[in-house]
Amino acid sequence: MDVMDRIKEQVEKNPVVIFMKGTPSLPQCGFSSRTAQALQSCGEDFGYVNVLADPEIFENLPRFANWPTFPQVYINGELIGGCDITLEMYQKGDLQKLVKEAAARKAS
Repeated sequence: MDVMDRIKEQVEKNPVVIFMKGTPSLPQCGFSSRTAQALQSCGEDFGYVNVLADPEIFENLPRFANWPTFPQVYINGELIGGCDITLEMYQKGDLQKLVKEAAARKAS
């Protein structure tokens, strides 16, 4: 499967997914760590892809949504943004709402 198809598959099959350096339980960079913590604080399950474990995804993800940095958070197939945007949304309460809505949509 083409790498862009693999990225698209992750984005489409997970209502909430983070492409990050490391894993939520063992992040490999501060930005990924803070972003994963914000998602975990929302109280819903989310998918993740460790871009360090897949060099093809690491190299090509910036082209997928024209976003140059990691982490990248997608909710309902849409790029939300990276660390700064995700944390700002969390502080305003917007992230929790989006994550809960995405989880509810998956359950129905």
